[in-house]
Amino acid sequence: MMTINSDRTQGINTPRFARFFRWTPLPLRLIVGYGFMAHGYAKVIHGPEHFFAILHAIGVPAPELMGWATILVELIGGFAVFIGAYVRLFSLPMAAVLLVAIFTVHLPYGFSSIKLQAVTAAGAQFGPPGYEVDVLYLACLASLVLGWSGPLSVEGLLAKSSSKEKMAE
Repeated sequence: MMTINSDRTQGINTPRFARFFRWTPLPLRLIVGYGFMAHGYAKVIHGPEHFFAILHAIGVPAPELMGWATILVELIGGFAVFIGAYVRLFSLPMAAVLLVAIFTVHLPYGFSSIKLQAVTAAGAQFGPPGYEVDVLYLACLASLVLGWSGPLSVEGLLAKSSSKEKMAE
């Protein structure tokens, strides 16, 4: 007869792992923040006019205005999420950018973001990406909005400072 180790049946829900739970937002913040900043930076470095032309081609109204709005949301919102500042405030416009990308660009290509079409001497050849990564970013933003930014964040430091001030009173 096999005995079950009670510690294993509880998994990570034991007190010794509880101290690690507070760190769960950190990788979400870092990848979402960095990802958004990287996309915004790429649009700037490759010439915003190319992005505006794409927006015009897919029928986005006021493509230059919407292009700059997108770039600013990606750069500023990405940085805010990366450092854990005003995450709830920036999550809404960031989610809007993702939803627009899903419905105007990625939806016709299905879910998968990686579509291997061929492997040639030049390397792997991929098709257009689907909406998978956008949905992952939305899930990460939702987790951060519903939870908190974590201890290594501007919001975490402000909360810690505020609680110390209250204790001193």
